[in-house]
Amino acid sequence: MDTTPRDTPPPPPLPAAPPPPGRDGAAAARRMWRLTEPLHAVTYFTPEAAAAFEAAGLRGFWRGYFAGRAAPLGPVGPAPVTAAFAGFAPAVVARALPAVWRTAPPERVLEARRDGARTALRRLLAGHAAAAEEAAPLLARATDGLDTAGRVLSAANAALPPPDDPLDLLWHCATVLREHRGDGHVAAWTAAGLDGCETLVLRAGIDIPRTELQPHRGWTDAEWDAARERLAARGLLDPDGSATGGGRALHRAVEEATDRAAARPWALFGPLAADRLAALLAPLARACAASLRFPNPIGLPAP
Repeated sequence: MDTTPRDTPPPPPLPAAPPPPGRDGAAAARRMWRLTEPLHAVTYFTPEAAAAFEAAGLRGFWRGYFAGRAAPLGPVGPAPVTAAFAGFAPAVVARALPAVWRTAPPERVLEARRDGARTALRRLLAGHAAAAEEAAPLLARATDGLDTAGRVLSAANAALPPPDDPLDLLWHCATVLREHRGDGHVAAWTAAGLDGCETLVLRAGIDIPRTELQPHRGWTDAEWDAARERLAARGLLDPDGSATGGGRALHRAVEEATDRAAARPWALFGPLAADRLAALLAPLARACAASLRFPNPIGLPAP
């Protein structure tokens, strides 16, 4: 018998779970990656960034690179950085870490990378100050309350205090989002059964020359050739090193998974706000792309 009083209100409905990112969300994520990656990349490819790291005592590109990118994690050793950065040969990471922290502690390195990025952006974005000032707080909306579960590099950067200077904020937000996407990308190709070297070898069989990948990630010829043999045994590479249809399909699936995983930060934006942000970022991205070469080891296509 139903003994529930007739005047008892029904329980409130459970809140609906947010829908999984669809094609539109994934497309927005890829669009925004192409517009924000050049802003972040000034920390790798500009003379201002190199000079700032050198002023901190970090002479040579790789000391500045590994220290600058790893500094949000604290004075870590090579093992967690090899795991988080992925793609890099363990030996090349170990040549830089942890020795760099004896020269410049993470706090000093964070100052150097911020100063170098700001100085580079000031030069590259000359004439775009108004767009940069409007874009920075809009981009910050994508990082506000960002879910970084399972994304170590993004979480470490997101935990840093947001800067006040518009150029600093622009670079900071682009970096948080870049590492957020990168963390998801590593998870996607790991789930596809690829290791760091295999991912590069497969990409070299599709569209980026080996010369842009192998020397910049530190793999020896023997390690590269062994990875190529493993991929060939899986039917992903032809004997000449070019990707098979199956290899291209796997690469495409990894990229699509990366886009889906990177879609959530952009869910807060309606179409109008997203279009406005994209319109502001487009000239900034083109200006910063002048500091890059194409093709490049980070895989960013020409604007």
